[in-house]
Amino acid sequence: MTLSYACAVLAVLVPAALVPWLASRWVPVVAASRATQRLRVAVAGLTVAFGRLGAAVTVLLAGSALVVAVCWPLGEALSRLESRVDQPVFDYVHARQVEPWTEVTAFVTAIGDRYPLAWVTVLAAVALAVVRRGRRRWLPLVALPLQFIVEQYVQEILKRVVDRGHPPTDLGTYPSGGCARVLMTFGTVLVLTALTWRIPRQVRVGLVTALAVLVSVEGYTRVYAEKHWFTDVLGGWVFGTLLTGVMVLAVLVAEGRVLPATDRPVPAPREQVTASS
Repeated sequence: MTLSYACAVLAVLVPAALVPWLASRWVPVVAASRATQRLRVAVAGLTVAFGRLGAAVTVLLAGSALVVAVCWPLGEALSRLESRVDQPVFDYVHARQVEPWTEVTAFVTAIGDRYPLAWVTVLAAVALAVVRRGRRRWLPLVALPLQFIVEQYVQEILKRVVDRGHPPTDLGTYPSGGCARVLMTFGTVLVLTALTWRIPRQVRVGLVTALAVLVSVEGYTRVYAEKHWFTDVLGGWVFGTLLTGVMVLAVLVAEGRVLPATDRPVPAPREQVTASS
């Protein structure tokens, strides 16, 4: 049981330390990289061709297909670890469960179920649509329900193509939908909130860190509550991270926030300025 408590502590401490470090060291490097700049140029080209909404839909569809292309072979590889990793972890947890802690983890893991997150999606969409000023007040009303639907169906595709089975105590399979839903739902809410209000960078990092801790704890509770194999949770973290990245990019494209780094407003010719004045 000591190891179970230690894993619970690590589920909190690791993301709490890792996310701020990545935000200070890794994010600036990625933002300035050639790959990011090429992505900006490509998105700018899509926006010119299809408009913001069309470009956002294209990004979402193409990105979802790419997530399937990455997570499909990952799921097949993780399935081969069932006898060597998943079954021993399951047996260890099953033999050492303690009733009060089991009740706590069962309560916490329910955060990742579809029903409570559906309410979060609806309430956040309405609240953000009400408080947003200017144009595109419709964006939360479209983006938040859409992320919920996209996660469900992309997960269903992976579930069917990998078809790895489930633990003997529950029907959870690859990838862990609870982990992905928590990350996708609250991640989209955070991005829309940051687009609605000016939030200081340190606060943004703190919110992302809190979300990472929540997703990590959700994964721990899914294993302890015997809803998923351990590698289902690993796959759910990867799947949720990739799909949330795609959704966030689509929202930013729809909002007009993704432009090449060299893009600047072009000043009007001097003759035009003189004539208009």
